[in-house]
Amino acid sequence: MSRTDPQLGHWLDIERRFTAPAGLLWRLWTDADWLKRWFGPKDFTCPSYSLDLRPGGRYRGLIRAEQYGDSWFGGAFREIVPHEKLVMSFAWERDSGLTDANEITLTWREVDGVTLQHFRQGPFADSAERDSHRDGWSECIDKEAAYLATREEK
Repeated sequence: MSRTDPQLGHWLDIERRFTAPAGLLWRLWTDADWLKRWFGPKDFTCPSYSLDLRPGGRYRGLIRAEQYGDSWFGGAFREIVPHEKLVMSFAWERDSGLTDANEITLTWREVDGVTLQHFRQGPFADSAERDSHRDGWSECIDKEAAYLATREEK
């Protein structure tokens, strides 16, 4: 699901339902050891990820693919509501991507063991830039779901 808010620029929205508690999804995004095991689009690995999970705390990660090389990214946490909401700035480091800094908001809402995860990123300069991120983030969230299945089995 994607939409554009003409008042604020172009935003990417992706919603996904998981049969898992919100706390488990929260941990997937806030535990660096877990995040490194699934983060990145298809064919990418995440060999490095560090974070200081507090308002104003920084995070930094690396995604790598044989075809594309290394892409470093990072930002700062702006709002943290455990198991419910995570807001952070996001930017590719120099020579690592095409976007300027923007914001990512993740929210989780759990009802009867099913959690709705809403991912939002933006604003982007235009719809083409926004749309260029849709596939990568969708693939990343597919990998989140696959990793979540391995955590649920234990």
